Amino acid sequence: MSDLTSGVDETSKGGTDASKIADVKAWLASQFEAVGKEVPDFDYTPRSIAYLHNLATLSQAKTQAAGILANDFRQKAVEYRSQAARIREILESVGLAQDSLPSNVVSSVQVLANVANLLNIRDTELSSFLIAIADISLRKTGVEEKRAKVQKESKVLLDYTRKAIARLTYLKRMLAQLEDDVAPCEAQMENWKTNLAVMASKERQYLQQHANYKESLQRLGYTPEISHGVLVEMAEHKKELEKKTKPILDTLRSYQDLPPDKALAALAIEEKKRQYAEAEKYLDDVLQSTLVAPE
Repeated sequence: MSDLTSGVDETSKGGTDASKIADVKAWLASQFEAVGKEVPDFDYTPRSIAYLHNLATLSQAKTQAAGILANDFRQKAVEYRSQAARIREILESVGLAQDSLPSNVVSSVQVLANVANLLNIRDTELSSFLIAIADISLRKTGVEEKRAKVQKESKVLLDYTRKAIARLTYLKRMLAQLEDDVAPCEAQMENWKTNLAVMASKERQYLQQHANYKESLQRLGYTPEISHGVLVEMAEHKKELEKKTKPILDTLRSYQDLPPDKALAALAIEEKKRQYAEAEKYLDDVLQSTLVAPE
């Protein structure tokens, strides 16, 4: 069944192509025959046949339309001639034939007819002229309005163009300035790179020093609890202890002037040494208690 359908389609398609080819050949023969030439030989391909068939169809439609218009114009020409003959007979009957009129009157009438043709009016009545002149005035007003609008738009575009030119000039000047600043900026960037490398080296050095100082403090027994306030408090205790031990030291120095009684001098010295040892022990105890207190 499908084979039968495809065979019918191919047959109808072949018949259509043959019909198109016949139409194209007939049209080409008529066109070349009209100018006294023969149809040149060429290959009838599907593409050329389709193109020429469309062209022939369009040409025949336009030829038919032109024939209809030509027939209409011929009919109107016949009517105008008959009307002109009738008007001529009327003018001759009343003694207004063109040959009997003065030349200036004929010239005036001819000018009037030319003006009527120019204004595209059917008669030379005053009302027709006034209507045509009013129509021309309206058209003139419309043209003037359009002209004013176009001039306004032209001024706006000119203003935009001037601003664009000024902006372009400014951008060119800025571009030239930036191109001039490229070399100094590159030198400054190189300087910054060098400084950045030096700062990075210094940073590594300072980090190493910080690590070394931290290790030294840990080795010396420094703890975060030993703050500035603790050191100040220890210094104050030291001053108080020095105040307490100073009289003892002064007393010991006074014993240097004692008489050479060795026994008494030895006892006195031992006593002062004991007091001094007690003072030193008290100072050590105070310092130890101060260090242990923050914990």
